[in-house]
Amino acid sequence: MALLRLDPSDNVATATAPLEVGTPVDGITPTALIARGHKIAVEAIPNGAPVLKYAQLIGFAAGDIAVGDHVHTHNVDFRNREMDYEFATNLRPVTPARQDTFMGYKRNNGSVGTRNYIAVLTSVNCSATAARRIAAHFTPEVLAEYPNVDGVVAYVHGTGCGMAGDGEGFEALQRVMWGFARHANHGGVLMVGLGCEMNQIDWLLEAWGLKHGPLFQTMNIQNVAGFSRTVQMGIEKVQAMLPLANQATRTPCPASEIKLALQCGGSDAWSGVTANPALGHACDLLVAQGGTGVLAETPEIYGAEHLLTRRAVDADVGKRLIGLIDWWQDYTARNKGSMDNNPSPGNKAGGLTTILEKSLGAAAKGGTSPLVDVLKYAEVIRTPGFNFMDSPGYDPASVTGQMASGCNMVCFTTGRGSAYGSKPAPTIKIATNDELARRMDEDMDINAGTILTEDISIEKKGREIYELVLRVASGEASKSEAQGLGDDEFVPWQIGAVM
Repeated sequence: MALLRLDPSDNVATATAPLEVGTPVDGITPTALIARGHKIAVEAIPNGAPVLKYAQLIGFAAGDIAVGDHVHTHNVDFRNREMDYEFATNLRPVTPARQDTFMGYKRNNGSVGTRNYIAVLTSVNCSATAARRIAAHFTPEVLAEYPNVDGVVAYVHGTGCGMAGDGEGFEALQRVMWGFARHANHGGVLMVGLGCEMNQIDWLLEAWGLKHGPLFQTMNIQNVAGFSRTVQMGIEKVQAMLPLANQATRTPCPASEIKLALQCGGSDAWSGVTANPALGHACDLLVAQGGTGVLAETPEIYGAEHLLTRRAVDADVGKRLIGLIDWWQDYTARNKGSMDNNPSPGNKAGGLTTILEKSLGAAAKGGTSPLVDVLKYAEVIRTPGFNFMDSPGYDPASVTGQMASGCNMVCFTTGRGSAYGSKPAPTIKIATNDELARRMDEDMDINAGTILTEDISIEKKGREIYELVLRVASGEASKSEAQGLGDDEFVPWQIGAVM
């Protein structure tokens, strides 16, 4: 099959191999060279008429498009448009499944971790180097005495001061800090500040009820009396935590304790055909266990949000999702941008033409389960099941928010390629196509391209993803984790003015 037409109502199809000019394929004669993954018109599309893929609008013809023409950015326009939303009209009840288990860390507060790190968490960029020096002391040789501790990680960032002491930006950063301070994958936490920053550690402790103890310590460089003393004292504090954190052991835990971040990056035309629907099925399998899947990247559901509102359990949940879309339209307009600034050049090279097309594929990561809740960025997960969390489409910032919300595992689909990895929650990467899986075999955990090339069902590939999630949650290293990725991918979303 040289052309993949996803729905009979579509007026475009996707080339599964490069198409030569004048060489007929599946009854269509290409009028231009068309790269693999790019679209070809299978019907005449008059100027201004809708361009349809997935039986959904992905743009409007910018001129008359003839049968066989290449359909892409040169002849497709994006337009903002009014949407008619429905709520709770496409609810597919989840059938509970026989309970699966994984080997996790049961914490005293009732949460369950998939890893056991000690975190060195900064309140402000001014303490970033101190945190890095503290963590760097704990080499594999030092940690060899503590086999149940996965590592000491410095979470540093570029904000924390030069910001308003209230409002969206400050509240989002506080939620990230609390989420990482209480994350189930952390066996111990040391928070390091400067002392005079806007993001005060003491305010965080008071607001979120965090208490000092043997496995939760704080310090400020100004109070300790300088950089070098702070580093030395920080090393001593972490050293004292290690024997305690090492007492944690893995025990059987229900799969319902897995909170899975659903993420994509470097998307291509196959993302919405192979990897994303397969990950969506894995999400459905997890939800059937009583677990949680969290979709994010609000700009990358734009144009597909009407499909999600139909799955909202009630109108309140659906309207909160629409509220996020409205906020992003205003946000991009205020900054003289457009929602169609996404897709990226790499996405377009991979065959994606507009944000509408990209979003329809990206939303497939959420499977078919009911949408039970809509969260602010880094807001704690309240309800098991399929959730949506507000975030930008920038992968590190988005996953940081998902982990702060409580996600203890990450699945990341990619078509162009990605070298992403995360801590404290390990990332599993899923290739959308065979060529990427071969070219970046050291980075890709699963090849979803076999859905096309070997006629593997989406359900079977989704089951493969789900089973790997259980194994990695139990301690098996993902490929990004084995390469040591995750120390520099902590990127809280910086909202608002820098002052």
